[in-house]
Amino acid sequence: MFTFKSLAAASAIGLTLSALPVAAETKRVAIANFGEHPQLNAVVQGAQDAITAAGLDVEFSVDHVNFDATLLPQMLAKIEASSPDLVIGVTTPVAQNLLNYLGNSGTPILFGAVTDPVAAELVPSWDKGGNNITGVADALDIDATMQFINELFPNAKSVGVPYNPAEANDLATLEQVKLAAPKYGLAVQEVGVDNTNDIMARVTSLSARSDVLYGPGSNMIQPAIAAVASAATQAGVPVVNMDGGPVSEGMIPAGYTVSYHRIGELVGEMAIRVLAGEKPDDIAPRRPTRDDHVMVISKSGMAAVDAEIPASFAGCDCIVD
Repeated sequence: MFTFKSLAAASAIGLTLSALPVAAETKRVAIANFGEHPQLNAVVQGAQDAITAAGLDVEFSVDHVNFDATLLPQMLAKIEASSPDLVIGVTTPVAQNLLNYLGNSGTPILFGAVTDPVAAELVPSWDKGGNNITGVADALDIDATMQFINELFPNAKSVGVPYNPAEANDLATLEQVKLAAPKYGLAVQEVGVDNTNDIMARVTSLSARSDVLYGPGSNMIQPAIAAVASAATQAGVPVVNMDGGPVSEGMIPAGYTVSYHRIGELVGEMAIRVLAGEKPDDIAPRRPTRDDHVMVISKSGMAAVDAEIPASFAGCDCIVD
C-alpha cells in the first residue's frame, strides 16, 4: 500500500537525483581547412588549444581539400551531414563556401586566416558579425611592420616595395605602406612586377634606390622570394619579409608576420562564446594587433648584407642563426 512514508521516501530520492550534476553534452566542432600548410595548420591547432584549455567537452573533426577548390562542396556536404554545433573555416575560399553552403542552416560559422572579411563579403563591416558568421582576419599590421623596420635598421631612410600591379591586395598593401612609412622617417620606393622573369632585374633596380626592401604578401612576390632575396643581397640591401619562413632558412635578414597560432587561439576564444550561446552576428570580427605578430631575425641573413642587430633586440627571443 502506498503511504505518506513511501511518498516522502520517493520525494527524497527525487531530490537526491535532481541534485546530481548533469553530464555536459559533448559539443561537435568541425574544422574545414583549405589544405595542409604550416600557417593554416597553426590556425587549426590554435583554435583546438584554446577550446581545450577552456575545459569544454568538445569532439573535433578536421578536414581539408588539399587546396583543390573543386572538392569544397564534397567536404562541406560531409561536414553538414555530421550535424556539428559549430564550423570553423580556414582561409577566404573555405569561409565563403561555408557561408554559401551552410549560411541558412542555423549552424554557427567562424573563420580564420581571412585577409579581408569585409571585402570577401563575409561580414558587413569590422564592427559587426555577418549572417551567422564572424571570425579573425590575418591582415598584417603594416604600421607595426614599418616600425619594426625602423627599429631594426635605424639608419634606413627609404623602404622599397616590389608589387604586382595586377593584384588588388598588392595595391592595397602599397597604399598602407605609403601611409605608415613616413611616420618612421622612411620614404617609399616602389617597382611593379607583372612577370616572374622580371623579378631579378626589377628588384636590382629597386635596391639601388632603397635602404631596405619589404616583401609583401603577394602571389607574385612570395613564391619568388628567393629571387628577391638574391637580387637584394647582391646589392647589399636587407629584406624584411611578411613571412618568417625564409628568415629561418637564412635566406633573408628579417621577417615580421602574424602569429597564425595566435589567430587560431582568437578563433577558439570566439568559439567558446558561441558554444555558450552567443550569436556570431553579435560578435565583431577581429584584426590582428601588434601583440598578435611575431618577428624573426637571422644572424646569417643580417651578416650577408653587413648589417648588425641592434642591442635593443638582445632579449627578444626572436633571433635565429
